[in-house]
Amino acid sequence: MPVRPEVTGFFEPRTFSIQYVVADPETGKCAIVDPVLDYDEKSACTATIQADKLLTFIAAKGYELEWILDTHPHADHFSAAQYLKEKTGVRTAIGEKVVEVQKLWKSIYNWPDFRTDGSQWDKLFADGDEFKVGNMPARVMFSPGHTLASITYLIGDAAFVHDTLFMPDSGTARADFPGGSSGVLWNSIQAILALPDETRIFTGHDYQPGGREPRWESTVAEQRVTNIHMSKYTTMDAFRAARDARDKTLPMPKLILHALQINTNGGRLPEPESNGKRYLKIPLDALGGAPW
Repeated sequence: MPVRPEVTGFFEPRTFSIQYVVADPETGKCAIVDPVLDYDEKSACTATIQADKLLTFIAAKGYELEWILDTHPHADHFSAAQYLKEKTGVRTAIGEKVVEVQKLWKSIYNWPDFRTDGSQWDKLFADGDEFKVGNMPARVMFSPGHTLASITYLIGDAAFVHDTLFMPDSGTARADFPGGSSGVLWNSIQAILALPDETRIFTGHDYQPGGREPRWESTVAEQRVTNIHMSKYTTMDAFRAARDARDKTLPMPKLILHALQINTNGGRLPEPESNGKRYLKIPLDALGGAPW
């Protein structure tokens, strides 16, 4: 039987995100998955409230942090990976295809000197790579479709799928971002649903349909039978048609142009300018999806 890690989720209501601390019950060593750096788009203020909650929790439990893991460059919140690395000295990691996302957004942001080799992280994982959290075996599954670079972390019996599958009553992630593909997403979901039935699925967002309390844990068996998209659209063609039609009705995430310049750079904020202030760069007319 796979090891069952201790998984604690932290719901961040501003962006409906879930951060995770994943711990080996035998050794107390742990990883953080998809940490959030607070950002208020109205005031352009940043804070470390959410990330500090993780550190406080880890200290209270007596855990030892080994990894800071991102599943992909997020479009709806800032990653706190670099902040946490500066606080702890712990390794950061993401999927190796992040370099393709970097190349794409380097062009959009017109960054001639931006490094697109993934060197902003300590480790770039390839599909099938294995590592450990404490004594727990962990494996990386390449799960593109939502983005070019999305990966799933399979740690013991827990799969961290972020924006590939949502909770069963919310379906699946959109696939219309630059580099996304509903057909590729279908294949990634099929690979996840081929895992053992009892595999726990931990998603990266919960939008609380019907106003219910936030939830983020299900199983492969539950997803296969009750996911409102995967149980209804049982062929790739049907899924693609439904997913693409739905995506055409969705506005772009409000922070996509803010977040990608942070998250393609490993969670680093822009360097201060001569007045000591940091500035985001927002390219006009770079994306479609305006709700005219």
